[in-house]
Amino acid sequence: MKKGLFKHLLIYVRFMVTSAIFFSAGSAVAVVNPQQSEAMLLDTYTKNRAKLSASSFGVPLFLNSFEQSSRVNVDVYGVFDFPFNSVVSALKVPSSWCDIVSLHPNVKACTYSKEPDSGQLTFYIGKKIYQPPEDARQVRYHYRTVVQQKGYLDITLSAEEGPFGTADHTMRFEALPLDGGKTFVHVSYAYNDSVALRLAEKAYFATLGRNKVGFTVTGTDKNGIAVYIGGPRGAIERNTVRYYFAIQTCINSLHSPEKTLFNTRINQWYDLTTLYKKQLLDLPKNEYVESKTREHENQAILQKQVNTRD
Repeated sequence: MKKGLFKHLLIYVRFMVTSAIFFSAGSAVAVVNPQQSEAMLLDTYTKNRAKLSASSFGVPLFLNSFEQSSRVNVDVYGVFDFPFNSVVSALKVPSSWCDIVSLHPNVKACTYSKEPDSGQLTFYIGKKIYQPPEDARQVRYHYRTVVQQKGYLDITLSAEEGPFGTADHTMRFEALPLDGGKTFVHVSYAYNDSVALRLAEKAYFATLGRNKVGFTVTGTDKNGIAVYIGGPRGAIERNTVRYYFAIQTCINSLHSPEKTLFNTRINQWYDLTTLYKKQLLDLPKNEYVESKTREHENQAILQKQVNTRD
């Protein structure tokens, strides 16, 4: 195979692997009932207060990830310095999730249609550089508010299938109020992979993605420097933290003037990710801001088309 053709093939594989991992989100824990889920989340907070305080992230945040059979799981937990009611207000409608996911470099646009306590979101997934939506891959998610009550919020985004034969895609967000006007949150990801995805991952992580790492420390090298998890676990850890920062950014900017709201969000999100350059830094800031500005305009056009059809 010619060198140029092989390079282009690897770039395509990178895009497909990113798409599959990015949209393969779900909870590692099955939901039995709202009361049990709320109690489990509170128990997690109680048992991990020390871990939150001593977080290596520099903010109250920690994550767990593992692989089991054909499933890769990541759970991110953290504390937002915002009241629970503010978090609920920001996240209880599908449109807010388009604001959130579109901060991710691989999301070229997002549209939504609303139904009572539910809705449909269409994500347009592509490369990290600018792409028009017609060149991106569409993945349709069903949005559902599972529980919204005085002391607990549970939201899921789910799709039956995704790239490379993956299935049962779900992203879950949980929150409960803490003392002092703060909120404990949980973002969980998981996905069922496939033989095709594993083959694509093997090619990508052996070449273009060989230096990509996540946040879990697996040991130290001969110089005593931390060694981080790579491969699919590293990829899903990176995307989970990107989502966590996107949610945090959208809540941070709730009271920003409407004229400057979008610029505030893309700048804040980028600045948060630069705190973890080894894992999250992909583009120079000017390229990210320019791409997102153009993609935001495309998203507005797509949303108007959806509204007209509805």
